[in-house]
Amino acid sequence: MTEFERVYRDYFRDVFRYAMALSGDKQIAEEITSETFFKAMSALDGFRGQCDIRVWLCQIAKHSYLSRRRKDQRLTTDACMPDNPDDQDVEYAVLSAETAAVAHQALHKLEEPYKEVFTLRVFGELPFEQIAALFGKTGNWACVTYHRAKAKLKAQLEENHEHHL
Repeated sequence: MTEFERVYRDYFRDVFRYAMALSGDKQIAEEITSETFFKAMSALDGFRGQCDIRVWLCQIAKHSYLSRRRKDQRLTTDACMPDNPDDQDVEYAVLSAETAAVAHQALHKLEEPYKEVFTLRVFGELPFEQIAALFGKTGNWACVTYHRAKAKLKAQLEENHEHHL
């Protein structure tokens, strides 16, 4: 049995119950639980036991749930979103289908550790403290690095947008 299979077997029920408590909907809880273990599978090698694994999994579930709620809110207010990429938030640009290819090219060009910190924060939905622990740094370092990465991506997106006008 792999480490991931053991984690899945031992903590699936706890994560599902937590997702159910957050969402109040069985289908959403199942989706959140699946997403949680998918994200955990790719990040398990980087987990260094900085907290209880159950807490870590529930944090991923919480971030997945909150991300889902934000996405649902965006979809209901999509008509209010500006069409101009430089008016949009960088995270939205990376997650948006229309600008994803350009944003991912910009992200790919970003140097380390900016690329990894941004990816862990936006796609992995990890808190700054966990990102910091992965790098052996402070939470403040992770926060500053993330915001610098975001600024660099925004500048690249703005530059790309100007070149296409």
